[in-house]
Amino acid sequence: MNDVVDYFAFNLAKAMSAALDRESYLYWPFLLSSIVLALAVWRRPLNQFWREYFGAGLWWHRSARADYRLYFVNALVLPALFAFLIIDERQLAGFINAAFGLSDAAPGTGSDGIPVRVLYTVCFFIAYDFGRFAAHCLLHDVPLLWEFHKIHHSAEVLTPMTAFRAHPLELLLMAWGPVIATGLVSAAFNAVAAGSVSFYSFLGLHVFLFGFNLIDNLRHSPVWLSYGPSWGRWLISPAHHQLHHSCEERHFGRNRGFALALWDRLYGTLYVPGARPETFRLGLGDGSDERYHHVGRMYFLPFVSGFRRREPGGNAGR
Repeated sequence: MNDVVDYFAFNLAKAMSAALDRESYLYWPFLLSSIVLALAVWRRPLNQFWREYFGAGLWWHRSARADYRLYFVNALVLPALFAFLIIDERQLAGFINAAFGLSDAAPGTGSDGIPVRVLYTVCFFIAYDFGRFAAHCLLHDVPLLWEFHKIHHSAEVLTPMTAFRAHPLELLLMAWGPVIATGLVSAAFNAVAAGSVSFYSFLGLHVFLFGFNLIDNLRHSPVWLSYGPSWGRWLISPAHHQLHHSCEERHFGRNRGFALALWDRLYGTLYVPGARPETFRLGLGDGSDERYHHVGRMYFLPFVSGFRRREPGGNAGR
């Protein structure tokens, strides 16, 4: 009984102290930088800034309240559910090395040269970005997986907490995509550099990921920050991802990338936003958003809908 109490207490405390967790999107420098950037692109009176971006209409919307509930439920469920299913890229690289009889020294255990370390830092980030893109595409393009991803797209408003609005199975897939991609890169560098290579980091996080996370919270927010038509062909801005949440036909399934727009360009899903905000509706667009504002339904409706898809005459995927 004490173990159960300790488990709940520990994971609730961890969820509530996410602002102090360097690996969380809610880490305080990331939240602070989002506010600073939002102020930098604001062009109206300051009192309207606080009303539009911090008003109850946004943060206490029924959709936002569903985000909060799911955040805490997932914080309690995920550690127990996926404790043995999630590994990091170094563990995966170790498995690959063992399978091919290579050195089992993990990357980052020695003193590598600057050129190799720079190259590994860049390759790791590219692989991480591609892994997320590939996993995200599966969620959109595989009808059964789309039933689980619907939860995320049922959000009617966007706040940084919307990033956590996801079914546990989606979170597992989105974790494994980057792990597999970066694990392969780590194994390759380990084979060449004999386990001595490591990437550059800042405050314990990959330096490029840290830099991207400084603007990442704006992806799920009403703050329109676009890189314009030129840079928008290469980099995913917050505006790119806001349009990804649009239920307008011209936007649906577009901009699946994390940081690099290259993958969307190659896959034919890139929609480059302009400097001025577009008008669009958020959500699924079929009137079913309300169904997904309850944690129990978020957890179990995808299984029910997925089963119906397997029945003769079941609805097709989008």
